Amino acid sequence: MTTRPGMARLARRSRRGGLPYVLLVVMLLVFVVLPVVAGQQVTSFNYYNLFQVFASLGLLSVALGLTMIAGEFDLSVLGTYAFAGLVAVKLGADDPVVGLLAALVLAALIGALQGALVAWFRLPSAAVSLGVYIALLGLTATISDSKTVPYNNLNVSDVLDRQYLEIFSLRSIIAILAVAAIAVTMTYTRFGRDVRAIGSDRRASLRIGVRVDSILVVLFVLSALLSALGGSMLALSLAAATPDPGFDPLIFALTAVLLGGVSLRGGTGTVLGIAAGILTLSLLRELLTVLATPTYVSSLATGGLLLVVAFAAAPGLNAWWLSMRRPTKRVAEPPSLSRVG
Repeated sequence: MTTRPGMARLARRSRRGGLPYVLLVVMLLVFVVLPVVAGQQVTSFNYYNLFQVFASLGLLSVALGLTMIAGEFDLSVLGTYAFAGLVAVKLGADDPVVGLLAALVLAALIGALQGALVAWFRLPSAAVSLGVYIALLGLTATISDSKTVPYNNLNVSDVLDRQYLEIFSLRSIIAILAVAAIAVTMTYTRFGRDVRAIGSDRRASLRIGVRVDSILVVLFVLSALLSALGGSMLALSLAAATPDPGFDPLIFALTAVLLGGVSLRGGTGTVLGIAAGILTLSLLRELLTVLATPTYVSSLATGGLLLVVAFAAAPGLNAWWLSMRRPTKRVAEPPSLSRVG
């Protein structure tokens, strides 16, 4: 028999799991209807821009989300993102494939180092990855002399950003396929189940034979590879590598992950949910661009979305909702004196 706390926990998980898709559907409807009401027009180019954002920041978001599902934080994703873009531009002058492969190999080494420090030396992932993030930004600034590094092979940019079916580019197709592959892996393989188990209860995972240390190392390598792929493709697409991308990409990634149903405590969330969060946030940004709203409106709208998610996933709110739906027992009234007499 399911206990009341168990029912509350189950309801909370199911509601949180479905919320990213509800938000995506609502945002898509708003994206279609609101511009018409405002006298604007959404074209196929707007959808193209939407998937370009997915290509630029989607892989970064999934990279961060994977470690959060396991109860860890890889804050170095932004540093890897910028460093890989610089490596791809510097070493890919003659052949972009060489630059891309070099960026991915270096990223894998960075991820393996972080994973080893977290898994084998029991260092906190937030501190380790923050240190690596700062070091990578410093290294990127040193190599580039704190200047934007141009990439002269403009044909690569044309190939990556050429439109297919009006709304896709090669870059967005690669990003979508990469996210789909990670989603399948996390959903249907033991690796994905073990990652969620580690995030839910690490000690229990060890007791049932989960190879926690090895999985954490692989997870940080995977996070670094996704970040590097996104950063490299963006730099080659823009035909330039920027030494300091600012905090906007990391803010976007964290927001998309939270909108996607991933808990800060770990153990919950899916890659498909994160993808829904990425698309929701991308739709919001493109909608505000279509409506030509001031920049600060984007921050207000994003903050409002996060508050909606926080309230919807709050344990206290779920408990109150269940108590309101639970039928109340009517107390029998005592017999009146007239009936007794």
